Formats: sequence, structure tokens, C-alpha cells
Amino acid sequence: MPSDRFRVTRTARTPRGKRVLLAAALSLALCGLSAGAAGAAQPGPDRQLQPGEAYMGAGIAVHKGWKNDRSPDLAASVEGVDVSGHQGNVNWKSLWDSGSRFAYVKATEGTGYRNEYFTQQYNGSYDIGMIRGAYHFALPGSSSGAAQANYFVDYGGGWSKDGKTLPGVLDIEYNPYGATCYGLSQSAMVNWIKDFTATYKSRTGRDAVIYTTTDWWTQCTGNNAGFGSTNPLWIARYASGPGALPAGWGFYTFWQYTSTGPIVGDHNSFNGSMDRLKALANG
Repeated sequence: MPSDRFRVTRTARTPRGKRVLLAAALSLALCGLSAGAAGAAQPGPDRQLQPGEAYMGAGIAVHKGWKNDRSPDLAASVEGVDVSGHQGNVNWKSLWDSGSRFAYVKATEGTGYRNEYFTQQYNGSYDIGMIRGAYHFALPGSSSGAAQANYFVDYGGGWSKDGKTLPGVLDIEYNPYGATCYGLSQSAMVNWIKDFTATYKSRTGRDAVIYTTTDWWTQCTGNNAGFGSTNPLWIARYASGPGALPAGWGFYTFWQYTSTGPIVGDHNSFNGSMDRLKALANG
């Protein structure tokens, strides 16, 4: 990212010196913008996202602007990351060396976007030794749950019993592009989620993980309790603890606890040991 601060030194007292420094600063800024065009860092709430740019927590940034203020206690857990096209080609060795042992990669959004860096990210995490999976950013107002589940499975969201592939994730959260609940009533949203999860299970044999926040789930599904017995929960909350969970879930499986972690921003913990994470991968 280009810096917004340029130090003016004592040698720049002459008009010519000032012009040289200003020109250099402008050149650096333009170079930074050009370098960030592909695989750029995730945009914050100060810029309107474009179709396909959503990522896990994008709606949180737009609607809530959560900031990280404390480090959680993650002693009895497994560390992992989630990535999207914003990260470009990921340095998986650095993440592995920093302690990350699982990864989720954005595969699709709606029925019209596929992550152009998916292959490098999905295969790269696997090759370094991580247990990995794929996620789909839901756009419930644009097409049916079944259509989006099929699109997800067709373009990266499948599952295989190889011991290193986690079940796919339905990322359903605040709409980063507009109305919080995508224009759907609470009952219509519940039916949409049922349509997606049922289709995903029929295609893969696995129950999709549901990524959400308690606030969004309460607001947009009426805090529906009908998924807790079948679909693992991935809760998002940037604080020292996951907080109250949505109705129906007695515990979380994954917790996204920060959007400002090392190497890549979004870091997560698995609620259990490595053996339990492998068991989840094996189904």
C-alpha cells in the first residue's frame, strides 16, 4: 500500500528541490496504485465494493466497521486463514511458518463471479500441508439458493474424502452492496438458505458450514434455530471472544476473530484440536 506520508528533508529548501520531492512523491503514489490493481488488499468501508469483490467480513466492514481491539485466547484451537481474490497469489509458506494450519478460499459469488486466483490459493494451501476448503459469498437477492449452490460446486466448492478437504462454506452476511437482508423477508431468507444447503448436500454428501454474525442472523432470519443440528457454525466477531451465538447452535466450529492478522488479514480459529479438524475434513 502506498504511504500517505512523505518526509520533507532540510535539503529541500530551494524551489527546485521542492519540485523534485513533490514529483517523486507523486510518482511513488501512482506506482502504488498501479501495483495494487491486481490482488489488492481488501477494500475497507470507505469505498463502494464492485460485484465480485465481496469477501468474508465484507458486509461487516461496510455495515458495522468493526475494529480489532483485543487479542483472544486461542490456546486450545487450530489457527487458520481465509482468502479471496484481494490477496492475489498468497505466500503460503509464510502463513505455514506463522502457524496457520487450515485455509478457506473464496471460490464463487452469486452465479457470475469466480475467484481468478482460486487455483493458486486452493492448491497452494494444500501443497504446503494445510487442510483447505472453499467458500461461496451468497447473494440471496439475485438468484435461488439451489442455483448458487450448484454454481459453487461446479467451480471449486466440491468435496472429496482425502483427509485434507473441508466442507464448503456458505458465507451469508450483511449485504456489502446494498440492503442488509438483500430485500428478502425473514421467512424468504430462511427458505433461501434451506435451498442452498439442501442442494449442496445433495451434490457433495456434506452439510455446508454457515458463516455469519449473530446480529445479521437475528435481523435477517428472525434468529431461526433450524440449522444448528446439521450445519457447522462459523461465527464472525472481532473481539476477545465469539460472544452470543445464533439460535440453534450450542457451540461454534470456526471463529473469525480478526481482519488485521499477519500475512493476510482474516484469521480464524478452529474450536478443537488438529485431530478434530481432520475428522471434520474426513466427514
